Amino acid sequence: MGDHKEQPLRVGAAVRRRRRALELTLAAVAERSGLSVPFLSQIENERARPSQRSLEKVADALRTTAVELLAAADPACSVDVVRGEGFGDDSRGGASGTGPRTGDATLGPAGAEVRTRTLVRGHHQMHATEFSGEYDAGREFQHRNDELMYVADGAVEVEAEGRAYRLGRGDTLYLTGGVRHRWRATEPGTRVVVVAVAEHIEATQDRAR
Repeated sequence: MGDHKEQPLRVGAAVRRRRRALELTLAAVAERSGLSVPFLSQIENERARPSQRSLEKVADALRTTAVELLAAADPACSVDVVRGEGFGDDSRGGASGTGPRTGDATLGPAGAEVRTRTLVRGHHQMHATEFSGEYDAGREFQHRNDELMYVADGAVEVEAEGRAYRLGRGDTLYLTGGVRHRWRATEPGTRVVVVAVAEHIEATQDRAR
């Protein structure tokens, strides 16, 4: 389960990344390729699958090849399970001596072990990480896009834009992109899940509303 190599490819994401890298509008690509703007939008949003000929037209408009677009495409995996066995327990290196690691271990305050693991595999629009242990960032973060912090166990203290927030089990904190912040666990056994829009995504919204 979750073997991305056996899944069809989501070429729309690769088309969008290439178009934005060239700073081209959909209208400009439509004019170059001879395809309509609505159709190109459907391709980028994975609502339409282009034929080989259409993909070649798009590639030509983006100064690349269909082969390169396919190579840069994301796997179209609709369901992927990341198991939690062994994560956050007292064992080092995962639930057993075999199989994949469930997370990376580092040393936190006073030599306490801090473990992290990625909850979403692959190159996607969403990134999620679980932190376990007496995590103390020790440095300030500022991410490009929005993120959500959820306290699964324990408690944390977050400092954002000069203001302190104390969060307990079940609490969430939402931070919009660009907000400077740092956080630390205030209880042993704290587990925090951070879900964020991936850094490579150019999220746009009307902040005035």
